Amino acid sequence: MQEMPASKAYRLLEAGPIVLVTTSDEGRPNVMTMGFHMVMQHAPPLIGCIIGPWDHSYKALRASGECVIAIPTVDLARKVVDIGNCSGGEIDKFKRFRLTAKPAKDVTAPLIGQCLANIECRVADRSLIERYNLFILEAVRIWVDPERKERRTLHHRGDGTFAVDGKIIDLRERMVLWKQIQG
Repeated sequence: MQEMPASKAYRLLEAGPIVLVTTSDEGRPNVMTMGFHMVMQHAPPLIGCIIGPWDHSYKALRASGECVIAIPTVDLARKVVDIGNCSGGEIDKFKRFRLTAKPAKDVTAPLIGQCLANIECRVADRSLIERYNLFILEAVRIWVDPERKERRTLHHRGDGTFAVDGKIIDLRERMVLWKQIQG
């Protein structure tokens, strides 16, 4: 075994896909790339997201209490990285990256038409924002594109490299303790 700095733990634990988060700031849509998120519970469906004051989306999310978590696929990889390398305070990212903003049903932030899935969210708990920049979001509606051929997602390895979803291993028959949530 070789030791690595404890500050690099995220490189080993970052399991979820890279996502795009949309917000609406006084009617103007914005999008950011995010890798620090986690599923927190099933019912109600809670998602924890780290979005700090250094991100333009932070102010909009705090003010509106709403966002969309959009799941891009591997064919959008370069665009996803480029979205994360600029600020929505300076440019219209939807226009710059030719993203299709689609109206959500329950939140003001837009869905992204090019993404595999979009999760409409509302801030459920604000108590950890000041201390940890941790937004606790409740998923209120999910949209999935069943026609989308590309379904592989990106997983950031914390150093500018990404793993891409590959072969799926089906072990549902062994998940006896969790049968009630597999639906």
